[in-house]
Order: sequence, then C-alpha cells, then structure tokens
Amino acid sequence: MDKETEDKNMALEQTDGGPISVETGEAEKEKTDWIGEIKSISLLLLAVLAFHSLVAKPFYIPSVSMMPGLLVGDRLIVSKYAYGWSWVSPTFHILPRLQGRLFGSLPERGDVVILTPKDQSSDYIKRVIGLPGDTIELRGGQVFLNNVAVEQEVQPDLAIPVDANSPCGDNEFPGMRTTDAKGTMVCNVPILRETLPNGVSYDVIDMGQRYDVDEIEPVVVPEGHVYLMGDNRDQSADSRVSSALGGLGGPIPWENVGGRAEFITFSLDGSTGWNPLSWIGSFRSGRAGTSLRPARNELKPVSAAKPSPATAN
Repeated sequence: MDKETEDKNMALEQTDGGPISVETGEAEKEKTDWIGEIKSISLLLLAVLAFHSLVAKPFYIPSVSMMPGLLVGDRLIVSKYAYGWSWVSPTFHILPRLQGRLFGSLPERGDVVILTPKDQSSDYIKRVIGLPGDTIELRGGQVFLNNVAVEQEVQPDLAIPVDANSPCGDNEFPGMRTTDAKGTMVCNVPILRETLPNGVSYDVIDMGQRYDVDEIEPVVVPEGHVYLMGDNRDQSADSRVSSALGGLGGPIPWENVGGRAEFITFSLDGSTGWNPLSWIGSFRSGRAGTSLRPARNELKPVSAAKPSPATAN
C-alpha cells in the first residue's frame, strides 16, 4: 500500500470513528451565562426604579380635575427631587409612612404637585394653594387667603376640542358642547385667571355655584402641611372634599407630596388602537413641551400670616 492510499484510509477511519485529534479546527460554542444575564437585567431595572424614585418619573392624567391646564390623556414629567425625598418618593410605596423629608423644602404656592392622600395608595395631582400657617376659606367659589380675596379675573371662554378623552359630556360640562366657526366640535368652558399673593397666575374653570365646594369655612393649615385644590374647581376631589367622598380631607402632610409637575411630554386624544398606524393620528398637536410651572406676575402684597417653617425629622 502506497503512502497516499494509507493517508486516505486513516482519514476515513477518523471520520467513521469520530475525531481523534484534540484540535478540531472549530472553536467550541460558548455557553450562555444565564446568571450573569439575570444580574445585568436586575441591575438595569434597579437603575430605572432608582431614577423614577429619586430623579423624575412619567405621570398620566386620568381625570378632568386639573383642566384647563391638564387634559385627560396628557403625559408629563414629575421631578422627584424638587422638595427632597420622603416615604412617598419610591415608585412603589413600600416604605412606612414616616414624618419629615430628607433635604426637604416646602412647595411654593401655585406649584402643581403629585401626592398620595393620607389614607390611600394612589397618586393625585393638584395645585398648592395654602402653606403652613395660612388660613384658607372659600366664599362663593372665591379663595380667601389669610382673609384676603385671591384675585380672580374673568377670561374669554376656552374652546377645547372634543375627542374621546375629552368628550365634554353633560355630567361634567352640561350645555357646553358646541361647534366653532370651522364646524369643529368643541367644549366651551368658562375661565377665571387666579393670581396668588406671590404673583403666580393660572387659569381655573368655575361653572357656577356648588355649595359643597364653593363655600368652605376657614381652615388653618397646620405646620408641615399644605392645602391643595384642583384647577377644575367644580370637579376636583381635593382638600375641600372629605376622605369619605374620595377627597383629601383637608390639608395633607408635607411628606405626602411626591414631586413637582414640570412639563407635558405628549398628549393622546383617546383614539389609539391596536393598529400602529393609528398612533400618530392620536397625538394632540401643540401640547408636547408645555411647561407646567405657573406664570409669575408682579408680586402682590404679602399676606399678614407667614407660613410656619417645616423641618425634616
């Protein structure tokens, strides 16, 4: 048998009986490190939760209580560090309800904030009206702060386009659904511009006398508390409304405030479906990027009562 035939037979034997050489010519496939993958995903989730809890988080508007500034379907960003941190800061409210804040500061009158009520776990969004030491009273729907009427100026009616998220139903806005000059269905709501003593101005909706929310006896805001109201004054479960009726039941503790609303990221009209092609058409134009920090005018005279200081425990 010649050398060439012997080499061929040896190659066939190696093929039939399996490789006998340590070197196969191909790198072995590396096995997936599942433990390492799980650790990486867990760290990523922890980083996202930490960012949401300590820096900023998205928030969705589910009700009409903050109209006209905020509509159902608005998505916005809330800064979690604006007033320091407390038990309510984590995305999931898993901490015990402790008093005080870490690196805390009081909100300013007029700030729009998210909060967790004293006896609930869901988040609300309202506007800060009263600070510690203030006396809050409502007479005929007008706010009196330390026995001084908060300035209200009548504005032209606001025409809000009607859509699935803003249907302008008779239960909420009776008789206000109409069409504009272009034939577009709109909701004409009465607007008042309210200006607080620190010069902060914002628009509110007030559709008329509602004794249960328009006539409020004087309330002194305790130390370490804030008094909150919705901009839609006739349809907001805020500090004027008892806890039994879904409201805040008076001033709420400072540490229950979770952050400050900063700006709208985008807004949906409620027409979004499973078809991705419907998503683009469901965006409301002109709302993305809208700041939620109230306008500040020339300062008004300082009220007689000064807010008492609140310190973190």
